Amino acid sequence: MSIFLTITVCLWLVYLGFRIRKAVHMLQLNSYRNSRLYRWMNSNWKKVITVKDWALILPLIFLFLGMELVAFILLSLVFIIGIVFRSDKPEKKKLAVTARIKRLITTISILYFIIAGVALALIWTQESYLIAGILIIISVTCLYFVLILANVINAPIENSIKNYYYKDAHNMIKQANNLSTIGITGSFGKTSTKFILDTILSSHFNTLKTPESYNTKIGVTITVRNSLKPYHDIFIAEMGAKESGNIKEICELVNHKYAIITAIGEQHLETFKTLENIQKTKYEIVESLPSDGIAFLNKDDVNIMSYKPNATCKKIYFGIDQQDADYVASNIQFHHRGTTFSVKNKRGDLNAVFETKLLGKHNVYNILAAISLAWELNVPLNKLQLGVKKIQPVKHRMEVRKGFGGLSVIDDSFNSNPTGSRLALEVLKSMEGYKILVTPGMIELGDKQYEYNKKFGSYAADACDYVILVGEKQTEPIQDGLKEKNYPADQTYIAKDLNDAIGHIQAIAKQDAIILLENDLPDTYNE
Repeated sequence: MSIFLTITVCLWLVYLGFRIRKAVHMLQLNSYRNSRLYRWMNSNWKKVITVKDWALILPLIFLFLGMELVAFILLSLVFIIGIVFRSDKPEKKKLAVTARIKRLITTISILYFIIAGVALALIWTQESYLIAGILIIISVTCLYFVLILANVINAPIENSIKNYYYKDAHNMIKQANNLSTIGITGSFGKTSTKFILDTILSSHFNTLKTPESYNTKIGVTITVRNSLKPYHDIFIAEMGAKESGNIKEICELVNHKYAIITAIGEQHLETFKTLENIQKTKYEIVESLPSDGIAFLNKDDVNIMSYKPNATCKKIYFGIDQQDADYVASNIQFHHRGTTFSVKNKRGDLNAVFETKLLGKHNVYNILAAISLAWELNVPLNKLQLGVKKIQPVKHRMEVRKGFGGLSVIDDSFNSNPTGSRLALEVLKSMEGYKILVTPGMIELGDKQYEYNKKFGSYAADACDYVILVGEKQTEPIQDGLKEKNYPADQTYIAKDLNDAIGHIQAIAKQDAIILLENDLPDTYNE
């Protein structure tokens, strides 16, 4: 009996190994924050406690009836079934097995080996099968709480490691005497603006930028420690925030002299709660500038202009609609090769035409911000124009490409927002061909999530010939927006997941189709 129960404990540990990997992945997707993981758990109890976990009630009943052997046989069967028939759905963003993840898994393993040791001790020394069985069952159903405990245990170690890295990166920047740092933030457009600015400035300076969407304090730190060299003239740091104070922390790290705010909108309202909190947080990038610093601000953005910062630095405004801005773009024309537009400044020393492969009015704003800053840094006009012409679309941000069997695709699947999604639909509407929208809707909009997604559905009704919605529950507000505009039901399809949506695109079989992929939710939002 004891040997058989030891085998059960071993099967339990193997089964836990697969479950732990998924749980740790969810914690990583929630930025290692227990509060965010707990919110996800509240919304996804069926994933936290699976059907197989509920099957453990049966062996528990047999344990209480004193039928220990039957109970442990059933336990073993549940674990074997869980191991053999485990769900291996494809992950959009794979678990990154970092040093932190290894430390976390080590701590979780120690906790579970302690539980296993106690269970085996109860079995071998006291033949207390009931308590051992209950301990094993509870430890499976409480896996996510064990994960949270392990994260709490590791917190002091992780904080000390991060603080060491922060100080090291800060010292590297301080010692780079010839380095100028540019900070970029905004509710949307900051990553695109970063890549645009780097393309333009790299024609005249040795530049370094934070890669991809590295926009947290630790992401900027990693970039500095791994990539900053003595020959760099310019460091471009993207600064993101999900909570107040996030941008100020990055500013203190990099000592920036120049700042760009691309736009301010209602995003991440689950954590920020109000637009005022978002404004205050984004403006930390301006209020942290030295007195001889320069802030570049979008004058067409109401939420930027309505906030009055406590800052003594110089402010330069760019815009399209506000003709009194310091830098103004006009004569904007979209065509199959991209966009052409003119730029002039208030001083009168810049008046030129620019051509880019990028589409959309929002990209004109991003390029205009970069042109304004580059001109203030004395980049020659010919290099400016060449730099703008060389700009490549950022991956998954209004990226025009071929896909789904040679069809035209506008890939805007990275992190949609109310303003950006509307502008993307405007671009789609202006294109020739059969217009198809594929979207799961927008998230992290707090109590305004329904309102903004319903409006998105209304805009889609005016712009699209066909709408494919990914996820029935998630897209209910968009469905309501479409119905309110009397959008034909036979021109709408609700897909189970992205693979189902892709299959339906191919089934439509329209050779002139142009597809807008608007947003792609992370694994934490899978229905």
